[in-house]
Amino acid sequence: MAEITATQVKNLREKTGLPLMDCKTALAEAEGNPELAVEILRKKGLAILSKRSDRETSFGRFGLYFGTGKSAGAIVELKCESAPVAANEEFIQLANDLAQRLAETPGIASADALLDSPSPSRPNQTLREQKDELFNRIREVFNVGRIKRLEGGTGGYSHNSGTVSGVLLAVTGGNDAVAKDICMHIAAMRPKSLRKEELDPTLIERERMILREAALKEGKPESIVDKMVEGRLRNFFAENVLLEQPFVKDDKQTVGQVAQQAGMEIRQYVHWELGVEA
Repeated sequence: MAEITATQVKNLREKTGLPLMDCKTALAEAEGNPELAVEILRKKGLAILSKRSDRETSFGRFGLYFGTGKSAGAIVELKCESAPVAANEEFIQLANDLAQRLAETPGIASADALLDSPSPSRPNQTLREQKDELFNRIREVFNVGRIKRLEGGTGGYSHNSGTVSGVLLAVTGGNDAVAKDICMHIAAMRPKSLRKEELDPTLIERERMILREAALKEGKPESIVDKMVEGRLRNFFAENVLLEQPFVKDDKQTVGQVAQQAGMEIRQYVHWELGVEA
């Protein structure tokens, strides 16, 4: 059996981030071959991952890649088991790498396809290998949740450093600063749709009935109730429709007016809260 030196163990520890005893055992099994030892550690890590795959992943963060001058943007939900791991720098890097690869690669339709793509920050590694390597050090399960890619220029914002909610905004024109402000507005005000025409018709009809009943109880003549209801619906749209909402930074303007002044057309948005399926 080859003699395993403290230097060999130290070097493998620095390379993998794994405990010294794990590194020493792997080197002994590999008869001192460091490349083989890394492979042994990787396989052992995958075996542990397989046993823990059903663990709950209720923490995590949103990876974002965006820019009004870029050809596409993306948002990726990366989940983990605990809050400290969600704040780990390498976990943050993985989330953002996932989003960047999704944005830069048209046609990726699933989390598995994304994980099998090359890592933007790790040459000669796939994102899956990057993820598995990080698991092998942290020993906590990671799951890729929802993924979304939006064509054209985009803005982005993550609330609470990405651990609570994430917003991706598809725009034409404008600039990064205004796009970010509107994303922050979306995170705070939680609109239900971009335009009035896209709002769920059942919500509008329910609100219309409530307003009509209230107007009749006020003793308003039935002949004018319907006109009153349509007028009062404007407040409902101002609460629920992004382009109609008063802008959080200047409530004398709507979001639609702010975008128009910036020469920006808002085409679509995604607002996700961690672990909450829309």
